[in-house]
Amino acid sequence: MKRLSLEVVNKKGSRPLEFLVKRMVNAGYVGRDRAAVEAHIEELRRAGVAPPPSVPMVFPVLSHNITTSGPIEVLGKKTSGEVEYVLLMDGGKVLVGVGSDHTDRELESYSIVQSKQVCYNVLSPTVWEYDEVEAVWDELLIQSWVRPKGAAEEVLYQKAPLATILSAEKLMSLLESKLAGSAKDGLVIFSGTVPILTGEVICGDTFRCELRNPKTGGSLHCEYDVSVLNFLRD
Repeated sequence: MKRLSLEVVNKKGSRPLEFLVKRMVNAGYVGRDRAAVEAHIEELRRAGVAPPPSVPMVFPVLSHNITTSGPIEVLGKKTSGEVEYVLLMDGGKVLVGVGSDHTDRELESYSIVQSKQVCYNVLSPTVWEYDEVEAVWDELLIQSWVRPKGAAEEVLYQKAPLATILSAEKLMSLLESKLAGSAKDGLVIFSGTVPILTGEVICGDTFRCELRNPKTGGSLHCEYDVSVLNFLRD
């Protein structure tokens, strides 16, 4: 299990939180437009990625495979991030962050689940209380930027309102129906992502993402560099 030092920001100010990650789950194929999801599955199938066993898909991730800072180390050269909202169950409260479930894209063609175990999930060090953004949830904007390898500038990679993917309430309900046992305290849920804008996956040197509240201008941020383990000669 991993202990995270977080800052909880609410209308009254902020407070520190030591959050113990007891279980972690990734979701996928979470678009609300089912036709678009099916089209994406077909695109991945042609690229060699097997269709998911269910839509949406949820699966466990090693609970220690999470961090709030970079750089992160990876084994393969073809890895990339993707922006997601993140839910954290803290006793009777639900907290909201933004993050990336960094993925080994070569391994993904063999196993989606295993491709998520060899890279870190990265989470914003600052989180919100879900109760304070629930009323404007669908209006929250999620976006990411990536700097391609060797490039000087980053590019806008993803951008969409949360209205385009499964809501927090439905995601939590889905998880509750699948959890073995009733204990949810210490559970972290990565939501699944929105489509990329570049037409192709970019395996970059840096990844940055944001969850923004257009009503208040407030935002959560997550950013990290990617370091490939290539210090040994073949």
